[in-house]
Amino acid sequence: MSRRPEKHSLTLRGHRTSVSLEPEFWAAFREIAARRGMALNALAAEIDAGRGEVGLASAIRVFVLGELRRG
Repeated sequence: MSRRPEKHSLTLRGHRTSVSLEPEFWAAFREIAARRGMALNALAAEIDAGRGEVGLASAIRVFVLGELRRG
């Protein structure tokens, strides 16, 4: 079972924001960024740019899930 969400600060295009994700999602998000050779902030900014009206935390969770499904 997931633990409580953890809040971390990210910088998106020069602006600081806080995102709350479960530790498992943070770990997977970091692994994906490392695999792509990207900084976590850069990957978050990419997701942010395409998320539309969905909250950033939800967009990151959906992104991580999609990456894991692709294997």
